[in-house]
Amino acid sequence: MVKIRLRRVGARNRPLYRVVVADSRSPRNGAFIEVIGHYNPLTNPETVVIDEEKALKWLNRGAKPTDTVSRLLSKCGVVEKLGSRD
Repeated sequence: MVKIRLRRVGARNRPLYRVVVADSRSPRNGAFIEVIGHYNPLTNPETVVIDEEKALKWLNRGAKPTDTVSRLLSKCGVVEKLGSRD
């Protein structure tokens, strides 16, 4: 199964995350298929940049986002665009 999830990058105590499409069997920071954005929880407000076209492409192909990525996608407005495409 393909998932859209966060991949941790950055220094110790300074987390940054990449939003990636990966096989569910690969480890958190292991192999991935494609990077579709990034997320910085340390800024106020938190920074979320997601390529909407890539995200919609993978969601239409059946990729399942994790809970956190679902929240980030809805914050960016990708979930609303997914519903309007049907």
